[in-house]
Amino acid sequence: MRMSFPARGLPLILGALLSSSPAFSADILQVYREALANDPQYVAARATVAAGREKLPQGLSGLLPTLSATGNTTGNRNTYNVTGTTPLAAPDRNFNSNGWNLNLTQPLFRWQNFVQYGQAQLQVAQAEANFAQASQDLILRVGQAYFDVLYAQENLTAVRASKQAIAQQLEQAKKNFEVGTATITDSQEAQSRYDLATAQEIAANNDLEVKRYALRVIVGKDPGALSRLRAQATLIPPQPATMDPWVDAAEKDSFVVQAQEAAAEVADKEIERNRAGHYPTLDLVANYGRTNSIYSVGVPGAMLETTPRNIALQVNLPLFQGGAVNSRTREAVANRDAARANLDNARRTAALSARQSYLGVVNGLAQVKALEAALVSSTSALESNKLGYEVGVRINIDVLNAENQVYVTKRDLSKARFDTLMAQLKLKAAVGALSENDLEAINPLFETP
Repeated sequence: MRMSFPARGLPLILGALLSSSPAFSADILQVYREALANDPQYVAARATVAAGREKLPQGLSGLLPTLSATGNTTGNRNTYNVTGTTPLAAPDRNFNSNGWNLNLTQPLFRWQNFVQYGQAQLQVAQAEANFAQASQDLILRVGQAYFDVLYAQENLTAVRASKQAIAQQLEQAKKNFEVGTATITDSQEAQSRYDLATAQEIAANNDLEVKRYALRVIVGKDPGALSRLRAQATLIPPQPATMDPWVDAAEKDSFVVQAQEAAAEVADKEIERNRAGHYPTLDLVANYGRTNSIYSVGVPGAMLETTPRNIALQVNLPLFQGGAVNSRTREAVANRDAARANLDNARRTAALSARQSYLGVVNGLAQVKALEAALVSSTSALESNKLGYEVGVRINIDVLNAENQVYVTKRDLSKARFDTLMAQLKLKAAVGALSENDLEAINPLFETP
């Protein structure tokens, strides 16, 4: 039985945030819906599953009758050499013979066709599982690209804020040096930090452009301004709150596992289908037609019209086919063994993914909590260093280091939150439970920039 994992297992926000929020340019749900129509990988997956569904009518066709019609017409041009004292009347020199025929074949026993129909059902199930996995992958790719852009924005904001603070410290250090209350070393250190911040700003801006373009590749256009994570957003642990249920569900319900299970069953049936090459076949065969031809050379212009109507049972017993059937059967056995190994690997990989994602959520929540505390501490340390610098017990470099620590902590906190959100999405995907509803659940965590 498929294990149920409620969407509420994803992060929720504080009750105060449940009130209606103002409209925004593009939130993660809007970006995802744009990607549904424009992402090339998803469009290709949708076409692939449509093609895969055609396996079922193709397999069914082997159990249904086939009807064919043939027709012919022949123009005859004859030359006669009549001898004898009393020659017979010569037939027409030029005449047309024609006919048509309908042939019906209804398989009564073709075991390979029955097996092939069962394979077709499994192939459709495999195609559906692959498409479901592609749908989950789209959500993950959208989420990762969306969070990458937001983190790049946070990083650029932190770098620019750090640069601005360093610029102020540089200006103050120069003034203090001019009046003799600071050394040249303070000014040089501030200048060095400012130059480094400028280089970091260029790199951060470049990274933001790359990340925005990566999102654009999925969406098909520039999504514009993105909603940002609320500062007061609260993340909660996954439900169930233990790892084992997630791992067990991943081994059974992962769409990758489901697709590989279907592939293994198809490989099993392929052995049976090839062995059926030795089995006899039984068909019901019927035909109906009409043929017009010359009747007799002794009666010029006379035509014979025949109307064949036949129905029969036709048995075919394969005796020897050069060893092809045995060879194809051995090939199918080898492919079956490979499919079973791939299924075992898929289950192990799904279990590993569930473990990694679960730990990513749990550890991510702990890291977020630690960084929130670190941000409070680093902010307090900055204020203390500023006060110490004013009274002369701290030097300029102490203030610069404290300011940089605040911005680094803010950036790291944002990344920890984004990584935790992604781990939660990946955890749901590992058990085959990720859907648009999960994006709807986390969408209130974001607000208009």
